[in-house]
Amino acid sequence: MSETVTVAAPSAPTSDERTLAMLAHILQMFSWFIGPLVILLVKRESRFVSFHAIQALIWQATFAVVSTAGVFVVVALAFIGIPVHPGSAAQNAPTLAFFAMFSAVWLFCLGGWVVTLILAIVYGIKANQGEWACYPIIGGWARRLAKV
Repeated sequence: MSETVTVAAPSAPTSDERTLAMLAHILQMFSWFIGPLVILLVKRESRFVSFHAIQALIWQATFAVVSTAGVFVVVALAFIGIPVHPGSAAQNAPTLAFFAMFSAVWLFCLGGWVVTLILAIVYGIKANQGEWACYPIIGGWARRLAKV
């Protein structure tokens, strides 16, 4: 005999919840993780607001960790390029790997900001419309953390 499990649909968010969820997305463009964190702490009892704020926080944390790792690689390459024994000016020049990694990390950070801008606008609009829209990849994590 098969059993069907009925899952209660989340209640429709109020106008205030939709506005705060939208702000959680939009504020990450200007305040990094601080805006979504404040909104999460203020409106923790709302699953809708928590879900959207947690998505913004996970995105900001992921982007920060990957960007920081890239910066550490660039710094490591800069130190690797420093010669042990001082010599000619050619030996003191930064390596090609340093310039390549510096450019790659800089472009990644710039691209990450553009992605943040797109995510904030698109998902901010969806949150303001009352949708439980998930970011690609990290949306499922946010659902579990918000207990939705």
